[in-house]
Amino acid sequence: MATAGDLNLERYFERIGYDGDRSASTATLNQLAAHHARSIPFENLDPFLGTPNRLDLPSLQQKLVESRRGGYCFEQNLLLRAVLVELGFDVTPLAARVLWGSPIDAITPRSHMLLLVDVAGERRLIDVGFGGMTLNTTLRLELDTVQDTPLEPFRLVDVDGDYAMQALVGDEWRTIYRFDLTRQFPVDYEAPNWYLSTWPGSHFVTGLMAARATEDRRYALAGTRLTVHHLGGTSERRDLATVDELRDSLETDFLIDTSGLATLDAAFSRLRHA
Repeated sequence: MATAGDLNLERYFERIGYDGDRSASTATLNQLAAHHARSIPFENLDPFLGTPNRLDLPSLQQKLVESRRGGYCFEQNLLLRAVLVELGFDVTPLAARVLWGSPIDAITPRSHMLLLVDVAGERRLIDVGFGGMTLNTTLRLELDTVQDTPLEPFRLVDVDGDYAMQALVGDEWRTIYRFDLTRQFPVDYEAPNWYLSTWPGSHFVTGLMAARATEDRRYALAGTRLTVHHLGGTSERRDLATVDELRDSLETDFLIDTSGLATLDAAFSRLRHA
């Protein structure tokens, strides 16, 4: 397991533009969620371009912080876990079954990571790695209570003894994933990470996606389709017709440094003919 010495906390704070309070408080936790979500995007460029994701902390620090890239759930939340532990938070890593687009009672693999934090006498969920529905604040671990966020309202409901996280999208409560409170360890994420970032049929290998959440909008990229969802319900969509347009969107909308992605140009044709 990575140690605190593998984490450069100051560089992380520079990366997310945070210079606020560092006490292990609810306010700090919510601020970190907001700053992280708007600064370090969800993206799968490495698996799409043929490079498996690595989950050791030095690799996460180099990729997400120093190289100004993003990542998916394991990368995002393992990095954030290291930060929270360094700040003195009591953190329990969890695993979830993704249900986006599936029935609420579906049994899918435990392929997602989120964090449970005990703070100020209550338990809160923080998850900066669920793509287009990434949280930019925390949620109380409390059933059947609608919880406002800067973007959509969220709630937790019971499903056969598990928690199911839902978001109000338009006028519909959509289920994001279900989970229990079994503590996970870094080794528990290695197998699903390898599977998702290397299996030829994985959607992280076959397609390109990116997402970023700010205080008033969500940016989402699926292949060459860019969508911007604004707070209040309006959305803008456009197709990125050239690799230059794709790079520009990755740089400006998702804040990704693409200078090290030499094979992106060659891979662009895969997106245009998908």
